[in-house]
Amino acid sequence: QVQLVESGGGSVQPGGSLRLSCVGSGYANRPYCRTWFRQVPGKEGEGIASINSNGYKYYADSVKGRFIISKDAEKTLYLQLNDLQPEDTAMYYCAARGVVSPLTDCGPLMIGGAEYDAWGQGTQVTVSE
Repeated sequence: QVQLVESGGGSVQPGGSLRLSCVGSGYANRPYCRTWFRQVPGKEGEGIASINSNGYKYYADSVKGRFIISKDAEKTLYLQLNDLQPEDTAMYYCAARGVVSPLTDCGPLMIGGAEYDAWGQGTQVTVSE
């Protein structure tokens, strides 16, 4: 059973940066799409970045060019958040979804958040003056 634990959130001023981490354990020997979502209370969650087992990356238009997703060999997933703006304020979650192929296009799987095998508890990012 996959377990995920996020960290790295905090409060920053506009234009600032943060690096989120998601430590994973319990992965089966199969390919995964590993995705960062964010959610603001009262609004629908948004998939913002995903990476497949081959390392191919996918980004939502809202974060493209500012956020960078990456992973290391130790099963930790990262999200570098640059040029943060007040509209980036949200709870950020990492999630993992087992897929058939390491070449799976994880982009469409960022939509909706359904059928993900595991979620972290979330880390809050607040951007304000």
